[in-house]
Amino acid sequence: MYEAVHAHPDGEATVARLAMTASEYGYEGVVVRNHGDSPASYDPDAVAETYGVDVVPGVEVRAADPSRASGFVGNHRDRHTVVAVHGGDPAINRFAVEQPAVDVLAHPTREGEFDHVLARKAAENGVRVELSLRPLVTERGGSRVRAIERLRRLADILEQYDTPFVASVDPRSHLDLRSPRDLAALAETAGLDAATVREGLAEWGRLAARNRERASDRFLEPGVYREE
Repeated sequence: MYEAVHAHPDGEATVARLAMTASEYGYEGVVVRNHGDSPASYDPDAVAETYGVDVVPGVEVRAADPSRASGFVGNHRDRHTVVAVHGGDPAINRFAVEQPAVDVLAHPTREGEFDHVLARKAAENGVRVELSLRPLVTERGGSRVRAIERLRRLADILEQYDTPFVASVDPRSHLDLRSPRDLAALAETAGLDAATVREGLAEWGRLAARNRERASDRFLEPGVYREE
């Protein structure tokens, strides 16, 4: 299973510190999904070798409107293994699920709703929708109750329309990381299925493997490869 993290300067910990903690918690890898360009001064291969976890260069595009988001996605697609879009705004949500170049729509219910129309579009275009578990850790009181209700509704919609998804606690620090077992147990207390959370964590790794394969010289189009 993999976790998708925000490293310094987006977060408070370096890629190396996040990778070390992820390794201790039993993760196979981390996807680094800072807003904008990747964190400076880190070598994914070197960090991976040091801590024994896969380190996947990614990005989480954040833009004020779909036209800017489109430009950012195009700029980052060839430079990052995983490209996510920072969602929540209804217009950005719609843009992301309609773009096969987008891998993940991150935290889609932060400000706006995510409905069956968007779920169908995401399924058609192979866009993973994130089940963000961060509110289960960071929110308290009424805001936590509302966040859990949104999360349950989102999980139900994704299941109903067979929409691909990922799961993450969206850590900004190594202190935010939770083991897969702890996340599954935490989700169960909120009324989610533990197997769903484990599937969502595993999907980051499958997504990275697929994109790396597509970036190889052998790949021509889905299902078609150049003979060696």
